[in-house]
Amino acid sequence: MEIDKAIRESNDRRLKSKYNNAIYVIQRAFALYAFEEVAFSFNGGKDSTVLLHLLRAGYFLHKEKSNHLNESDTNSEMKCPIRTIYFDSPSAFPEINSFTYETAATFDLQLEIFRLDFKSGLEALLREKPIRAIFIGTRIGDPNAVGQEQFSPSSPGWPPFMRVNPILDWSYRDVWAFILTCKVRYCSLYDQGYTSIGSIYDTVPNALLCINDSSTSKENFRPAHLLLDGRLERAGRAKKCPRLDSGDGSVINGLNSVDKCQSRSFTAAVIAVGDEILFGTVEDQLGPSLCRKLRSIGWAVSHTAVVRNDIDSVAEEVEQRKSSNDVVFMYGGVGPLHSDVSVAGVAKAFGVRLAPDEEFEECLMHLMNEQYTGHRNEMIQLPEGITELLHHEKLPMPLIKCQNVIILSATNIIELDKQWDCLIELTSSSGPLMSVAPFVSKSLITSLSDVETAQSLSKLCLEFPDLHIGCFRKSRVGPLIINFEGKDQARIELAVQALFKKFNHGAFAEVNSG
Repeated sequence: MEIDKAIRESNDRRLKSKYNNAIYVIQRAFALYAFEEVAFSFNGGKDSTVLLHLLRAGYFLHKEKSNHLNESDTNSEMKCPIRTIYFDSPSAFPEINSFTYETAATFDLQLEIFRLDFKSGLEALLREKPIRAIFIGTRIGDPNAVGQEQFSPSSPGWPPFMRVNPILDWSYRDVWAFILTCKVRYCSLYDQGYTSIGSIYDTVPNALLCINDSSTSKENFRPAHLLLDGRLERAGRAKKCPRLDSGDGSVINGLNSVDKCQSRSFTAAVIAVGDEILFGTVEDQLGPSLCRKLRSIGWAVSHTAVVRNDIDSVAEEVEQRKSSNDVVFMYGGVGPLHSDVSVAGVAKAFGVRLAPDEEFEECLMHLMNEQYTGHRNEMIQLPEGITELLHHEKLPMPLIKCQNVIILSATNIIELDKQWDCLIELTSSSGPLMSVAPFVSKSLITSLSDVETAQSLSKLCLEFPDLHIGCFRKSRVGPLIINFEGKDQARIELAVQALFKKFNHGAFAEVNSG
């Protein structure tokens, strides 16, 4: 069979792994359901074109394994007489329609054409035919992929059937590697710069493939397989921008940069994940450094914690912080080791599953080059539906943001400094942080006892609720230090003068101002 032969002869180990996994899913479906009970949803796009040829290979290998092959079946253009659903829409590209009909004729697909919406068409089909499972070319990253597995029952309110997703974990790069390796025919629109095809009303060639030619006013485009960054596959699709606010037009706790947020108060929580810190094996230096960095941009740290390398421990801590106004910074427990549980803990806290993230996988593939095979790599499993990747040219891998949780991969101060600087630079393009009015402070020192100062300081806190007034000693027998901190230097001076008035002259001396 020419598809299987092309893959076996390929040197692309990643493609072989993806192919083998997809074929396994297809053969599993053929083992679970009678051939007459399965159907294939074909729309003429690149993903369903790949799935068609995977089905051909899977059907051939399934028959071969079952010893049901005829001599005629071994010809290189073996047919796949699977029931095929096509929803013909008046807004479809003519090229998509013609490619679909020609492909169906070439491979003996039992094409059933519906001119209804997808749901109504399925209801009509299932009323007439005993369809139990439908092969669909859904990939992670598609708008409808959230929550799906390779075998996923249809959603509530839809006709009952099993969705079979053999290429769910494939990336844009994988799709084109398969098409080019197997030399299969595809819709001509992909040679005209289209990278993701919807309707004629919401699809244009991807501007990233535009060829600048000053000699002509006509725009020309490179073919789709030359798009270097698969994350930008849908750049040619018109879509509504998701709301980034809390529903009332106000931006949540500085997660997006707008001018009116300059007057708001932003708070953060810091969570370290590491048994080695709790066991006293290593001293945590990242937490204090991160607190200082946050305060340097005017943010207050409301909570810090150290938790064990345990999914439930991480989930419990994040669960307590996720509904607050805090932005949660987490570090430790990130990587491929058994103790790296931070990402899984975040997923559990938000009640979502871990799923392969195509965008993150693309980055990992570029970083590891030939060493990356894509086979059973746990590092590409990220919380599904809530993950945003924060890219910066100075970072080898993007940072992970899950709603109000930012997961840092730093393991030392140098790495933390680098990642922090990148986060700050990203702020200028609506990144996750924004600088607001900085904190200013003044410290006083006194030989007065705690008992002598306690009542006056308590009253002062009530008089100046906008300031933080803290007391501490650097040593057990050292003098008492009183620290005033806020964002208004004039208010701090008023509080200091108010304290002076409560005691004899000379009871306090200024240590520093900042």
